[in-house]
Formats: sequence, C-alpha cells, structure tokens
Amino acid sequence: MSVVAPTVAGWNNTMAAELPRVLLTGARGQLGFELQRALAVLGEVRALDHRQCDLADEAAVAATVAAYRPHLIVNAAAWTAVDRAESQPEAAFAANANGPAALARAAQHCGALLLHYSSDYVFDGSKATPYLEEDLPAPLSVYGQSKLAGERAVAEGCSRHLILRTSWVFGAYGANFLKTVLRLARERPHLSMVADQIGAPTSAALIADSSAQILGQYLRAGQTGDFPFGLYQLTASGATSWCEYAQFVVEQAGRLGMPLSLGAADILPIPASAYPLPAARPANSRLDTHKLCTQFGLVLPPWQDGVMHALHLLA
Repeated sequence: MSVVAPTVAGWNNTMAAELPRVLLTGARGQLGFELQRALAVLGEVRALDHRQCDLADEAAVAATVAAYRPHLIVNAAAWTAVDRAESQPEAAFAANANGPAALARAAQHCGALLLHYSSDYVFDGSKATPYLEEDLPAPLSVYGQSKLAGERAVAEGCSRHLILRTSWVFGAYGANFLKTVLRLARERPHLSMVADQIGAPTSAALIADSSAQILGQYLRAGQTGDFPFGLYQLTASGATSWCEYAQFVVEQAGRLGMPLSLGAADILPIPASAYPLPAARPANSRLDTHKLCTQFGLVLPPWQDGVMHALHLLA
C-alpha cells in the first residue's frame, strides 16, 4: 500500500527532486493504522504488515529495506499479547527484539532514520513519581524484557534512531482496553476493575500525529545530522487507574447514547492482587514527557481528550 503526499517544506538533500520515502512496518495494528494517515504528509509511504515483511527473517528485512531505499523507517510492528509472552518468550523476543535489531542494521546500512516504539513495561512500577528516560529499567514480565531488548538493539544498531516509549495505547481501530470496556458494559450489569495501577491512556492517533511532527522536523533539518536522536517518552498528559479509566469511558459513552447495560457506578475498584494474570504489571506506569515536549515543541493533551475522540468515532 502506498500513499503519496506533497513533499515536506525544507526537504533539502541530494535527493531533493524526489519525495521522502517512508517504510512503515506493523501497518495492520492500531498504531500502524493511525500512522498510515499521519505519515502521508511526509512523503511516499509504503505500509507493510507481517505477511509482507516478517521481521523475524533478517534476510527478508534487509532485502525489503534495500529495495525501497527509505529515508525513514517507522516500526510499529510488535508482539503485544502481554500474558501470552510468558508462555511464548521466543515469539515475543523474535518480534520485539530480534525484528527491531534487523531493522536497525538495515537502517544503518542505508542511512535511514529508524523510529521504534517501546513501552512503560520496561519499568517495574515501584517508583513513586513518573519515570524519566534516565531511570534504570527493571521489567517484571517477558513482554517488558523483550521491549527493553528491542530498545537496546535499536540504540546499538542504528545511529539515526528515535525510540518513543508510550503507555496504555488505545484507539477506535484494533483491540484495546477501551473497546473491551465498551463490550463488557453492553453484556454485564457489573464490572470490577483494577484500581491500584496508574498510567496515562494514550491514543494511537496522538502517538501517530506526534511521530509525524517529529519526523517532519528531521526532514526539515535536511538530514544534516544536527538532530536530537535518542530515547524519549510520549504519553497523553495526566494519569488515572484502570478502574477510573473504565468509569470515564462508560460515563461518556452513556452521554453519547451508546447502548450499555451498566453505568459508571456499577464499575467497582479492586486491587491487582484480586485479578491475577500470568504477566505482572507495573503499579506505576507514569512516564515523564518533559524531555520530548521541550525538545520538539509538542503540547500533549489530557488523556480524556483522546478517549472522547475515540468514543465519538465508535458511537
């Protein structure tokens, strides 16, 4: 799939006569869906899913990158089944660590920038305040370990890299907590939700739009190398618990006239210990975004804004 859009103003390098080429992996996921829209303003986007580019096959990755010769590679492909990763660690590491490593080597070889996404699950959640980029990771789960390994592979394998950590991703497309809450709220008279884990629900649209803005700044810099590559954290502003998040979703969905079998008061708080899962979750998933906002001039809206946008699309 290719989307052709006008060139970015200021694109200034030896290939100024052609549009910047963007290679997007993970196109069928909820983030990939939004990225196809957001990245179209940057140039010619080639969006691939796992059937077209298996990141576990390094030779195929190298061949794909060599054939397309992208200026930008955006990796939205990932293993996101957190609990299944506990019983299938090889599959999780293949997608979240080995695949990004292969992309990093291919990007380095062709001189492309590689943008890769990571997760709050690289931390153990024991800190009382939001995590900084410099804080020591200590993942609690196989999923978190695989995402941390992917971060390190990208940083070590490609000098022109951006790693964006995010959290609690949702959207109107794909499977996520928000849509699960809506489904359960149609089917059940009561729900119990974990109240002692906190984070910032972050819409895939916000991540995609912010990514496009950052990459646009890179293109306008003319690939001079004078660009702040590295690790950043990107979430919506504010924080909430899973329980308060679900209550907000149901309250707003009701106001939009969506058919529900319960109200916000019917969603009861429980501790995480009352809902054991194969993979441990961090109790504190808050990520400090000051570095990102200061460096790139971004203003990140409250998490509630993204939820309302998604609900309006689903209503």
